Amino acid sequence: MSKPVSAQALSRMPVYLHYLKALPTDKETNISAKALGLKLGFGEIQVRKDLAAVSDAGKPKLGYSVSELISDIEAFLGYDSVNDAVLVGAGKLGRALLSYEGFKANGLNIVAAFDSDEGKCGKDESGKQILPLEKLENLCRRMKIKIGIITVPAAQAQQVCELLISGGVEAVWNFAPTHLSVPQGVILKNENMAASLAVLSKRLSDKNSANKTAQVMQGKGDPK
Repeated sequence: MSKPVSAQALSRMPVYLHYLKALPTDKETNISAKALGLKLGFGEIQVRKDLAAVSDAGKPKLGYSVSELISDIEAFLGYDSVNDAVLVGAGKLGRALLSYEGFKANGLNIVAAFDSDEGKCGKDESGKQILPLEKLENLCRRMKIKIGIITVPAAQAQQVCELLISGGVEAVWNFAPTHLSVPQGVILKNENMAASLAVLSKRLSDKNSANKTAQVMQGKGDPK
């Protein structure tokens, strides 16, 4: 079964999946929403609502079958069928993503990388080929690639995005710090590291301010 879920619930699905897959296979075969929520810091009602949208594995008093829940979440996220992808931009970030082993477990297989600097072309330490950029469109069409990952500088990102779409790519994962324009029907996901850092920094600042306020209040309340 599959129901519409919010963006927030969707972002929690890989968290559930990672935890469930890390459980010992020779122990618990079932897990409750309460136990899952306690381990991950989510509310029990939130967990029940999230999982109800993607799985029928929950049973009263028994909880969820771990193996069934893993299968249902993987199917919902599309992890049960590996999607081939290409990466454009073989700099430090691009090579790090190219070497990341966790992608395949999450349904993504980067078949090759591309770069405009032919000095970077050849076989990467990951074992993947880095090819000249002019071969991008042809390979995408020939291999029916549907996912493109962009890790080039901001000034080059829009041009690379258009090359990917021209090659038949239908989903773009953009790590370049710039806004991209894509045609209707093309899926675009931006990874804005500056925005993530801003959120982290603001939360840390708020926490420090709250701690200082608490210390002042405690000091005022101490007997002299």
